[in-house]
Amino acid sequence: MCKCLLYLRVSATQRVLMELKPVTQSFSHLRTAKTVTEALPYIRKFAGKTFVIKYGGHAMGDATTAETFARDIVLLKHIGINPVVVHGGGPQIGAMLERMKISSSFVDGLRVTDAATVEIVEMVLSGSINKQIVSAINAAGGVAVGISGKDGQLMTTKKLTRTQKDPDSNIERVVDLGFVGDPETVNPAIIHDMVKNDMIPVIAPVGIGRDGQTYNINADTAAGAIAAALKAEKLMMLTDVAGILTKEKQLISQIAPSEIAALMKDGTITGGMIPKVETCMSALEAGVGAAHILDGRIPHVLLVEIFTARGVSTMIG
Repeated sequence: MCKCLLYLRVSATQRVLMELKPVTQSFSHLRTAKTVTEALPYIRKFAGKTFVIKYGGHAMGDATTAETFARDIVLLKHIGINPVVVHGGGPQIGAMLERMKISSSFVDGLRVTDAATVEIVEMVLSGSINKQIVSAINAAGGVAVGISGKDGQLMTTKKLTRTQKDPDSNIERVVDLGFVGDPETVNPAIIHDMVKNDMIPVIAPVGIGRDGQTYNINADTAAGAIAAALKAEKLMMLTDVAGILTKEKQLISQIAPSEIAALMKDGTITGGMIPKVETCMSALEAGVGAAHILDGRIPHVLLVEIFTARGVSTMIG
């Protein structure tokens, strides 16, 4: 083919692409406008409401996802929703324990926490992780304040125990988990004060016992207890899975609380999903409007779930 002809064809193609570019941008703008208008009814519905958001899993370990999460939290605050963040930090605690050469074990997904371990737990949760989240939210334009369950006696805790059956004798024995606690009382006054002053609470799941000891609290459990005490509109639990799945691995987008027992009985809800669902159920029974189990690895998952008709998670309620 003649080089001149080839040049003319390339030039013509470039001109067509240049002409199509504004059209493509126009379609993009229309999609954006449609998304905003779809969100409007939900913005009206949830203005002034409190959402308790449990933040954990892989979303905390990825810098880009963490930045996106912080921006989404600030956006919720700016449009009138009151987000309350309760965070975990299991992988970070494990890494620090390994660095300090402190061995650690688990029972039913709960970290056995001795005196040496609880010091590391508090240092990581109330220290580095909490302040990283606060800093990210503040950098995104919010006013976040980090606290733990020990501050203002937000969460008093009782010692948590577990029983296990001996596989040989089938006799149950009590397992001492050490300084692992279960929320006994939640005093939400400090959270109410922060919200009234347009602050975003970021809460580390560390509580104080009546014996004055520090206790490590499972982040899901802490978030559920705080949501119940606040009578939150929503409890939103970010996880590393899409939500509750059928046996065929299809997402269940919405489920009534009355259907949960049957799904547990037939094995649809199993393993680590059971305590998450139980936490959601307890929150709903205490007056929380709805509970959501979301995949925190999806960018902007909170916004998609809250402001679109279908959402991308499992909603119980």
